[in-house]
Amino acid sequence: MSAQPEIVDLEPTPTVAVRGTVTMAELRDFYDRSFGTVAKAVAQQGITPSAAYGLFLAPPADGVELEVGMLVNGAFEVDGDVTPSSLPGGRAAHLVHTGPYDDLPASWQRLTTWVDEQGLTPAGPMWEVYVTEPTPESDPATLRTDLFCSLA
Repeated sequence: MSAQPEIVDLEPTPTVAVRGTVTMAELRDFYDRSFGTVAKAVAQQGITPSAAYGLFLAPPADGVELEVGMLVNGAFEVDGDVTPSSLPGGRAAHLVHTGPYDDLPASWQRLTTWVDEQGLTPAGPMWEVYVTEPTPESDPATLRTDLFCSLA
């Protein structure tokens, strides 16, 4: 279940992340590994993240070029593969996805179709902000993920 798409104006958001290029089959493992690495690095520097995210730097081709990390407030010193970054500012299409992660492709299709129907032009990265932190006790139907598509 998802809300209606909308256009939003965003400020750049500071993040801490790991970048990589992986196949679709490696995507879940990359996310799991990256979140663990980033969580450890921010905790060691005394930073409290506000949410996790995945930023798709280019349309998927042979591999998926992405950045996986956490939204933060405050300065972060590079720690191995973990580096400071930011989510883009500017005009973007936004859609709230409520439900399991397995249903995200349908919500992405809905958002990109809506962008096309509005006569808008995607420009730059697309990203997901995982507003609800999943736990073993979580009901997947209640997970909230915000989807964003940068616009020209």
